[in-house]
Amino acid sequence: MIPALLGKKIGMTRIFDENGDAIPVTVVQAGPCTVMQVRNKERDGYEAVQLGFGDVKPHRATMPKIGHALAAGTTPKRYLREVRLTEPTSLGQGDVVTVELFSQNNIRYVDVIGVSKGRGFAGVMKRYHFGGMPNSHGTERKHRSPGSIGSHGNERGGTGGPKKGKRMGGHLGDARITVKSQRLIQVDVERNLLLVEGGIPGPNGGCVLIRKAKTRS
Repeated sequence: MIPALLGKKIGMTRIFDENGDAIPVTVVQAGPCTVMQVRNKERDGYEAVQLGFGDVKPHRATMPKIGHALAAGTTPKRYLREVRLTEPTSLGQGDVVTVELFSQNNIRYVDVIGVSKGRGFAGVMKRYHFGGMPNSHGTERKHRSPGSIGSHGNERGGTGGPKKGKRMGGHLGDARITVKSQRLIQVDVERNLLLVEGGIPGPNGGCVLIRKAKTRS
C-alpha cells in the first residue's frame, strides 16, 4: 500500500536540530485509520483502499453510514477518503493503519492535502496581490480598485466587455490544496503524531490527508 493516512491538524510549533537551529513544524495527529473498504480491479475497475478516521456517535450518523461501518467491524467515521493503488494490497476490511506505516517505510518527504481556510469575498489586492491605484493627488476612494476591466484587445471575445478569466474580486479560500514534498521531521508512534516541516493548508482541527511524496523520495 502507498503510505497514506488521514489525520487532524493540531497546530504549529518548533523543534531544534543537532546544530541548535529552530525548525518550524506542523503537528498532525495521523490515524489510527480503519480500512473501511477494499476495492479491486475485478469488481470495481481499479485498486484502492477506503480509510476512515474520527469516530462519530451512532445516533449522530445515518443508517447507511452505520451499516457501512458495521461491514468493517467498526463504528461510523467522520472522514472517509479513498487512496488509489497501482497493485493489490495485503490489507483487509477492518484492518487498522497507524503512523508506523511511515516509520517502517522510512518516508522522508510527504504530500499534504487539505482544504484551505475560507476568506469569504475578497478584493483583487487580497485575492491576487494587485498593487492598487496610486496614492497621489487625484485618486479618490479608488485606492484598492482593480482599474479598467474592459478591453478591445485581440483576446477571446469581440466586445469591449471583460474577457474570460479576468482576475477580479470574488470568493477566496475554502479550496482543496496540495502542498508537495514537505520534509517529514519526526514520527511519534506512541502518540500517533507526525511532525511536518513548514505550514500545511487548513485550520487547526481540520482534516488532512498525508501520503508519501510522489515527486521526491
